[in-house]
This record gives sequence, structure tokens and C-alpha cells, in this order.
Amino acid sequence: MTGIPSIVAGLFAFALFTLLFGPAYVSGFGGSVALSLLMIPIVVRATEEMLMLVPDDLREASYALGTPKWKTIVRIVLPTALGGILTGITLAVSRVIGETAPLLLIAGATDRTNMNLFDGSMTTLPVLIYGQNLRGDAPAEAIAWGAAFILIIIVVVLNLTARIVGKIFAPKKG
Repeated sequence: MTGIPSIVAGLFAFALFTLLFGPAYVSGFGGSVALSLLMIPIVVRATEEMLMLVPDDLREASYALGTPKWKTIVRIVLPTALGGILTGITLAVSRVIGETAPLLLIAGATDRTNMNLFDGSMTTLPVLIYGQNLRGDAPAEAIAWGAAFILIIIVVVLNLTARIVGKIFAPKKG
């Protein structure tokens, strides 16, 4: 599921919420469901890889000292893999932060800010960029470029955060 196109996740969320709440239902919660469908495989795969990278010697040493399995997982395995898990989460958020297609389908588009997550269209940066580009006049183009710049800055900050977190929580060698 890691390679699922974003439009498919949006169509799934749109179909699900249409079946549950009727036609023409738009909400920010539906958009979050669609984006979580895109994030979960990335986070699960990163977590799985990080847990497999924890050396068996650490687990066996813990078992040899008489530590129960649950305590070994909580005190040895998870802290060792924490850096990679947090990095995977941050990279998954960075991937979905710029998605437009699922948000256009299920979260709608509006020029106003909607604080109700469960009802009505929502404003998101990718959809704002798309909508302002459709208008085509100079002020709208400036707004679109500004929103695109903010979106790029957010993604760069998240990626740098992932690298820093990965280095801080990486197991010490030597």
C-alpha cells in the first residue's frame, strides 16, 4: 500500500463518507482519513525496519538477565529503534502535507477558514494554491506563490527535523 496513488485514497474516503453521511458530504475529518491512509503504510514500514535493525544480542542479553519479554520490548527494543520510528513519522507527514487531490475530493475548497472539523469545506495550503492559480489575476498569483513558499518551508523544516531526530535518538556506536 505504500505506492497507492493519493487520488485513490481520496476516492476511498469520499465513497466511505458518502455512504455514511449521504451525498455531497465534505469535511476536514474526511480529508484527515484520506491522508492517514497515505501515511500509515509509510510509518508501519519504517517502524518494521527499525525494529528489525535492533540487534538480537541486546534482546538475548536482556532475556539472559531474566527480564520479561514485555519489559525487554519497552526498555531495550523501543528506545533503540525510537529514532528511526520518529524519522519515519516525520517523513510520512512531509509526504502528505502537500497532497491536493484527496483534499479536493473530500475536504472541499473554500476561501474562508472553517473551524468545524466535521462539517463544511476546509482551507488547506495545497488547495489554496490550486484555487488561486485558477483565478489567474496578479494578486491571486502572489497569494499562490506565497502559499507555495510557506508549504516548501514547512516540508524542509520537517525533513530537517527528521534528520536531527534520527541523529539524536540513533543508538550510540563504539
